[in-house]
Amino acid sequence: MSYEKVSQAKKIIIGSKQAVKALKSGEAAELVIAKDAEAKVTAELLRVARDTNTPITYVDSMRKLGKACGISVGAAAVAITK
Repeated sequence: MSYEKVSQAKKIIIGSKQAVKALKSGEAAELVIAKDAEAKVTAELLRVARDTNTPITYVDSMRKLGKACGISVGAAAVAITK
């Protein structure tokens, strides 16, 4: 379900650093995080998402999340914008 949501979203921001910026600026409507991503990569994202009350959705695979984004590598996190 969440993979479909990402692939159908009009605008997404791929990657942890860019997602943090989107969360802080209020641009992100939802955060999607891969469960197999390293904790050190996702720790700040989770903190900022909780601080900004942004909904967090988890998916199983970085590789599948990257594929849903239309990229050929895995993605640890994706922000779906408003």
